Amino acid sequence: MPPDLRQALEREQLGAVLGNPSGDVTLTEFFDYNCPYCRASVADIHQLISEDPQLRIVLREWPVFGAGSLYCARASLASLRQEKFWPFHAGLMGIKGEADDRSALRVAEAAGLDISRLRKDMDNIEIARQIEHSWLLAEKMGLSGTPTFIAGDFGAFGKQSLDQLRSMIADVRRSRS
Repeated sequence: MPPDLRQALEREQLGAVLGNPSGDVTLTEFFDYNCPYCRASVADIHQLISEDPQLRIVLREWPVFGAGSLYCARASLASLRQEKFWPFHAGLMGIKGEADDRSALRVAEAAGLDISRLRKDMDNIEIARQIEHSWLLAEKMGLSGTPTFIAGDFGAFGKQSLDQLRSMIADVRRSRS
């Protein structure tokens, strides 16, 4: 992957960065709150963070499933400003049925977010730029849908098991030795 594309993917217009911000490997996930396979990967992402102190995770909102997904992506990025991203993100990923404005606001309230502030922050131009940046990256890399995982020069589309994600991270480390 060209260095400028890696920089754009892993360092520019970021939303949530989980795990070790200075980790030796960055695993990027392009996801949508209405993607069933993305929802299934939340526990695996949490497990990876807890077992690998050198892992950096970048979550890129890529709302490909319509207006409800876009609303949730904007709300998710706005939740970062109240430092409640993880409970909000996990709550959205745990929704049964469609993630949309109504379900997002229920989850936001349950996560303890200030709803008035959330709505105001959702309209911030920086949030629109973050989502647009992820769309442009996905287009430039020719991604076909969610979830897509990228670590180093390795990528995988669709549902990945915990062991497949571990293997991808290990491959990056081996390629650097």
